[in-house]
Amino acid sequence: MLETGQAPPLASEPRKPVNPLLRRKPVEQMVAEGGQGEGGTLRRSLTMWQLTMISIGATLGTGIFVVLGEAAPKAGPAVTISFIIAGLTALFSALSYAELAGSVPVSGSSYSYSYVTMGEFIAWICGWCLVLEYAVSVSAVAVGWGQYLNELLDGTIGITLPEKLSAAPLGDGGFINLPSLVVVLLAMVFLMRGAKESARINTIMVVVKIVTLVLFIGIGVMGIKSGNYAPLAPLGVTGISAAASTLFFSYIGFDAASTAGEEAKNPKKDLPRAIMLSLGIVTVLYVLVAFVAVGAMPWQDFEGTEAALAQIMTDVTGHSVWGVVLAAGAVVAIASVVFAVLYGQTRILFAMSRDGLVPKVFAKVDEKSGAPRANVLIVSLFCGALAAFIPLGELANATSIGTLFAFALVNVAVVILRRTKPDMPRTFKVALFPVTPILGFIACAYMMYSLPVATWVAFGGWMAAGLVVYFLYGIRRSRLATEEVATAEK
Repeated sequence: MLETGQAPPLASEPRKPVNPLLRRKPVEQMVAEGGQGEGGTLRRSLTMWQLTMISIGATLGTGIFVVLGEAAPKAGPAVTISFIIAGLTALFSALSYAELAGSVPVSGSSYSYSYVTMGEFIAWICGWCLVLEYAVSVSAVAVGWGQYLNELLDGTIGITLPEKLSAAPLGDGGFINLPSLVVVLLAMVFLMRGAKESARINTIMVVVKIVTLVLFIGIGVMGIKSGNYAPLAPLGVTGISAAASTLFFSYIGFDAASTAGEEAKNPKKDLPRAIMLSLGIVTVLYVLVAFVAVGAMPWQDFEGTEAALAQIMTDVTGHSVWGVVLAAGAVVAIASVVFAVLYGQTRILFAMSRDGLVPKVFAKVDEKSGAPRANVLIVSLFCGALAAFIPLGELANATSIGTLFAFALVNVAVVILRRTKPDMPRTFKVALFPVTPILGFIACAYMMYSLPVATWVAFGGWMAAGLVVYFLYGIRRSRLATEEVATAEK
């Protein structure tokens, strides 16, 4: 197989073998194979509005409803600044994502972009990081869902689930986090119905959570006390940076639209628009809600709570009914994150399976629903197990480092593709190129550096496992490898 951009060898010249680690998949081939699976094809049914809702669904709610309680004790009232820093970091990468999504509109997201620019080995590493990013994100968000479900049950019928059935055994002292397992399985059932039906359900849930957050802002602002903003940054710049690294976890969903590239009606135009629009809406809501939250409740009180917004609503109004309303909205909001991120994970594995790097079962498409049902089942059971037995903090940090690594590669990929395919049609172009992708890469690298040592150790172990899988399985079964063998035998 020739490197992308290479001229074919002369007939009299011997064919030069390509290093398996560097073999690249041509952009044209990647796009031509879009939607093709084992036994069927994905259906192009998603509009720009639905793509935007998928991205918002995968993003909005995670940082506010779940991780705010983890970040506020690190940054203090300056957690609002942490949200802005994380949002700007995401923006640099979002611009690169938007350009590549319009140029290479396929389901693999940054995995596919790496494959056509940096070669199979880097693509595998990126794909392996995406598995960490998406699968662990689903699990982490599901853990927070259980906390708000308890708030809702307590406020409506006066009971809560016992700790043994609502907390992870590894660190939280429980036996199993049953609610988090249930929400993952519910998302699985809906995803089995296909992309079009799933998108409708997701849109309804997204509208509910936007209304819920706007309601919180309107009521919570009445409880703001200026004294809660002082000192602004009690733990200094280090605390702001550490919180921003944790909160970056909240922004990973904006790239979910890029995983729907093979089910979008007009991917070249709609994917870039959906990515940028969703990130803008999410960032504005995150910053407003965080500002109101730390103004209405002392930052020290966020420690150990994963249902802070419901508590604030109750404290401000003096009536538990508003806390119940917020908890109900949060239950829907977080469920939509689980739903949309789980969707993205299955489509990334679909693309990797089609390329031969993971087993073919992940690319098998059900003819009736047009959904990769076996893929959905396997991924859901894996994510459900993580959610049931691993505590939230470790899951959030592991997701952040996998996300940042993948985003860094996307910023590199957009620079390489501009050089190797300068005349390629692009429906969206990164502004201030190449400064923007370079800043995106630097920002991702800095935020990775800010993560704790334990997270790096876990990331190193995950990457080591990925290398074992690739060299024992992927490098030989890769579709490009089998095509090279077939060509050599002719």
